[in-house]
Amino acid sequence: MKGGASLEKTVLSKKKKSDAREKTGKVFIYVLLAFWALVVLFPFYWMVLSSFKSYGEYTSEYIPKFYSASPTFENYFQAFTAVPLGKYFFNTLLYTVVTTALMLIVSILAAFSFARLEFKGKNLAFTLLLSLMMIPNELVVITNFVTVTNLDMRNTFMGLILPSVTSVFYIYLLKENFASVPDQIYYAAKVDGASDFKYLLRVIVPVCKPTIVTVTILKVVECWNSYVWPRLITDDQNYFLVSNGIQEIRENGFGRENVPAMMAAVVVVSLPLIVLFLIFHKKISAGVARGGIKG
Repeated sequence: MKGGASLEKTVLSKKKKSDAREKTGKVFIYVLLAFWALVVLFPFYWMVLSSFKSYGEYTSEYIPKFYSASPTFENYFQAFTAVPLGKYFFNTLLYTVVTTALMLIVSILAAFSFARLEFKGKNLAFTLLLSLMMIPNELVVITNFVTVTNLDMRNTFMGLILPSVTSVFYIYLLKENFASVPDQIYYAAKVDGASDFKYLLRVIVPVCKPTIVTVTILKVVECWNSYVWPRLITDDQNYFLVSNGIQEIRENGFGRENVPAMMAAVVVVSLPLIVLFLIFHKKISAGVARGGIKG
């Protein structure tokens, strides 16, 4: 009896020690994650805080303060009046919507072709398509610039949009997701007389909606943050995007020294993407995870 009691105490002691180590590990992980969250979020906090400080308050701070004694919205007013920021927003919205829509059409059709249809040279074509991902972006930008310039499409929305309507990565992601749909569903649809296009719209798109939503959101973010190509292909303010608008504000708006007004413009530009991410972050995670599942 004593031996059994001693063994039980030993097991309980080991279990308590194991639970204590597990709790200590969790506390350490949470503390580390909290610290890292503060490191990541601090620049955003500083950006928003600076946007509410007046120019005089900001320049008078020899030691930066983590609060504003007299917050003001004047910087946001200047952000929209120093340059036509509202027009830049409209240009960006038009560019983003049209580019994303065309990209979805091209990517979904291409991915479906590689995932479900059978045609001669399909594997070779898909291999060559994937090989394009190995080409440096700088070479693609130079080639696109020469092509668009030769077609006389500089300072046009067509010149802005066309080079961005195809994405090898999104085609690959959708193709892997489409291929995960069981073949039996496709054969059953064909027996019922459904065409390939009808099968795509009625079955593939609804089933793979999470991944399609993820691709859409990622493309919207990509278009909204686009800087190099719009800056390269446009020098007319009528076609500037918000990314170009920030640079225009800095150079020809209220000057480089007015940091609070610049931070207000950056907050305005960043807010739509932050809201978009907060609303759809679960769908983004689910879609990316689903895109890698096959079988």
